Amino acid sequence: MNKFNIEAWYKPEGAQKSSPQGLIRFRVTADMHLKLAAAEDQLSDSNDRLELDIDIEQDGLELETPPECGALKDCKFHVYRHRNDERGHFFLVGHRVSDDALVYSNAIVIDQLG
Repeated sequence: MNKFNIEAWYKPEGAQKSSPQGLIRFRVTADMHLKLAAAEDQLSDSNDRLELDIDIEQDGLELETPPECGALKDCKFHVYRHRNDERGHFFLVGHRVSDDALVYSNAIVIDQLG
C-alpha cells in the first residue's frame, strides 16, 4: 500500500492554463499497483501506444482533496511512457463535482511503488 501527498492542478473548461490546487492525498492499493505494472508492461510491448487510462473504484481510493477543491468524480489513473523511456508514469485525473473542472496530480514513476 502506497500513500501519496502530491501537488494537484485544476483547469476549468475554456481556461488557457492550469492553476495549482494544493496537495491531494490518495492511496494506491496492492491490486491497483499490479494493474499499473501491467499497464506499464502493455505500453512497453507496444510500438504505437504510449498511454492508457485505468478506471478507479473511488470507494477504495482513500482520496483526500484540498478544501477548495471538494469532491472529485470520474477518477482514473492515466498511465504513460515516453517513446525512448521504458519506465512508466501515472497520475490521478478526475473532475470537480462542483464545476466539472479538470483536476490532476503531478506524475509518479510506477517504479516508486513498493
